[in-house]
Amino acid sequence: MEPTKVYLAQTDTTVGFLSQDSEKLAQIKKRPPSKPFLIAVSSLKNLQKFVRVPKKHKNLVRRAKKTTFIYPNGKALRVINSGEHYKFLQKFCWFYSTSANESGKRFEREWAIKRADIVVEDWRGLYESEPSKIFKLSKKRVVKVR
Repeated sequence: MEPTKVYLAQTDTTVGFLSQDSEKLAQIKKRPPSKPFLIAVSSLKNLQKFVRVPKKHKNLVRRAKKTTFIYPNGKALRVINSGEHYKFLQKFCWFYSTSANESGKRFEREWAIKRADIVVEDWRGLYESEPSKIFKLSKKRVVKVR
């Protein structure tokens, strides 16, 4: 398994493209490479490689499920620590993650399969569902984004 390939997989929230190569993901989604992607990590230890969690919010981050946090350094990360997606993710430690659809459109299975290098489909199949909640953290405040 190569981390720089683009994987199409069912994440903990919805179907998505996963890769450690953000440029490939940007090409697929037809978006500027400067626009950052969410980063999915398999543990709190891996989270610490990317960001420093403000002390006031450590319990919130530790206990959150299906929630993405935008940290003071501008990076958006979600910790996945259970379920089928976790089993896949822990082999790589982290991935850039984005929904598997054209910008502004709904998920189309054939379109997504054509653009992925590898399709990872488990017993759940591939289906569109609710995206993660997003909160922006500062040193003292939490603001709901989505």
